Amino acid sequence: MAETPFNRSIPPLAGLCDFEAAQRPGMSVEECVSWHKRNHYVLRRLFELLTARITAEPLYELKTAFSHHAYLCAEHVTALRTRVSEMREPPLGLEDVPHPALKLLCNEVLCAPTTAALLTGVYEVLVPELIASFEAYVATTNPLADAPSVRVARFALLELRDMGEFGRRASAAGAVNVCDSDASGVGHDIGAWRTLLRDCLLAAGSLSGREPQQVIELQPLFSATPFKFDAVPKRDARFHDSFNGGVNPEAFLYDERFSPRDKVLMLFYKRLREIDVPEMMASIIHQTPGKPWKYYRDMSRQLWDEARHAMLGEVGFVSQGIDWSNIPINFTWSLNLNTQLAPRDRHAVLYFIEQGLMPRNGKRFEWEVATESGIPLAKLIQDFDWADEVLHSQIGREWYVTEFSNLKTALSYGDRCWSTVLSQWQRYIDEGRTEHRNWWPELYRAACARWGVTPDPAALAFDQTYAEVRADLKAISGSE
Repeated sequence: MAETPFNRSIPPLAGLCDFEAAQRPGMSVEECVSWHKRNHYVLRRLFELLTARITAEPLYELKTAFSHHAYLCAEHVTALRTRVSEMREPPLGLEDVPHPALKLLCNEVLCAPTTAALLTGVYEVLVPELIASFEAYVATTNPLADAPSVRVARFALLELRDMGEFGRRASAAGAVNVCDSDASGVGHDIGAWRTLLRDCLLAAGSLSGREPQQVIELQPLFSATPFKFDAVPKRDARFHDSFNGGVNPEAFLYDERFSPRDKVLMLFYKRLREIDVPEMMASIIHQTPGKPWKYYRDMSRQLWDEARHAMLGEVGFVSQGIDWSNIPINFTWSLNLNTQLAPRDRHAVLYFIEQGLMPRNGKRFEWEVATESGIPLAKLIQDFDWADEVLHSQIGREWYVTEFSNLKTALSYGDRCWSTVLSQWQRYIDEGRTEHRNWWPELYRAACARWGVTPDPAALAFDQTYAEVRADLKAISGSE
């Protein structure tokens, strides 16, 4: 058929590539699947190790970034699993280890002894190797025959490059060493460890597996001692007096004497305090093996949402010119659940609390307060917070409620689990961990000065503590 002007002016082959590229020999389906499985394995291990390090990571910016990056990895794992399932590959074999050297590589990064070493393993080794692998895949495969895989790779590259840039900037900042118990590296042969990570890749024939596999004797260094999950949340120096239960924001929010504008401060506090939800959910994910992959993908989405809510609270305070580090951000919810309950029981408490947020006096009420406050950002934050919590309730119905005969039984079990958690408010005082200082008047005065208004005497005098209204916390979350 002779070419027409239309043939010449419209890009051929749906814009995927030109005819020269479409004639590239590329790879067979079997070769493509083998490469996908290697990328899938390292992405899944990266998801797992980032999640496993969230709770014990002190630095707030890294705690939230690990939450985000773990979720991104989970999304790309899901995309690869879907693509492999399309490529004539039953059974899929996606749970198999593609090469023992890749397993050792990921184990070593998981067991990195310091935050600085962890950043090195994640953002200077694993993420760059994934980027190089996906780039090589796109350059090697036939872009027309394997167009669905190219699409998966391009989306992965978009976010892996963002992750790599974050890691580069985080490492360059140098602040990570402040939180390392052994910042100097004494006792940790980081040079030998870097060599081991490189040798793992050489032994595996690179991440793609298409390079010659070198015969190298590999001996574990940091992973010689198996990883042990640390369930006790860690916080950096900006988080002070974290056992403080001196102010109960729920009691303030539901008190009709106080104005919506003043209540917004408590909403910002509640959102920022949600950093303890990723600290708790990470423990559920890490300590619940053997679930279908979709469970981990869905739970990682919820974990990331909760970290995002904390950052929205942070932004709320910044918008009002308030230094949030002056406020004690309580962490006893994640601490108590992680150390007093089994993973399934933690999930039960999480779902029970979320269901309590669904009625009109829950998330809708918070959104109405924010709307009436006249602060547009507060309304926006609560709008998305409400939407996310509806999603989280659906996730709970799929992965928690289905373990029971009905919803009522599932909620009753969550109620019983929540009732067994000991808050130990007096013990914290006796041990000198906190005085349960009432920090509200100081925050409120600062906000009123910023707003140019006189503090409401009734609001200024608010001093209800967690301990005084402990019974109410069964119905209204002390964390959400």
